[in-house]
Amino acid sequence: MIKNTTISYGWLSISMHWLSALAVIGLFAVGFWMVDLNYYSEWYRTAPHYHKSIGILLALLTLFRLVWKLTQPTPRSLGKPLEKKSAKFAHGLIYLLMFSLFTSGYLISTADGRGIDVFNWFTVPGLGELFPEQEDLAGQIHEWIAYSLIGLAILHAFAALKHHVIDKDNTLKRMIKPIEEK
Repeated sequence: MIKNTTISYGWLSISMHWLSALAVIGLFAVGFWMVDLNYYSEWYRTAPHYHKSIGILLALLTLFRLVWKLTQPTPRSLGKPLEKKSAKFAHGLIYLLMFSLFTSGYLISTADGRGIDVFNWFTVPGLGELFPEQEDLAGQIHEWIAYSLIGLAILHAFAALKHHVIDKDNTLKRMIKPIEEK
């Protein structure tokens, strides 16, 4: 089952969720590591290229994922009313943080007017410096948003585990494989 139902996510939503999670964790780890690279490191230019390329692809996937989410049924939320409201808020905040990361990363990378080359497949054009000290300011924002997103992702994972281990409901199971309607 590719599409969502009212009780389960489909394979496409599940795949996009886990691919996004893997990309966010990987980008955070690489970003954390690469800020300490010096000019003489063999990774000085390579790591940012991969970071930017994967970041742009994740931005495109996230746009598609958001469109998919808006056109698909959403499985009903499980849990207590406050948990349902908290989950809805957290999911919205995750999307907001991700789009803020994409925007700040773009502003860092294109402040000098150059575009972002994505794996030599295509180039996202740069707009140049839109405000003074754009690269530094966007860099600080990018860092703090990245920490916020990874913190929220950890909280998200713990909430899913709580539903699975303590509540023993299908919250985590339906994000691992589609549940057939009975």
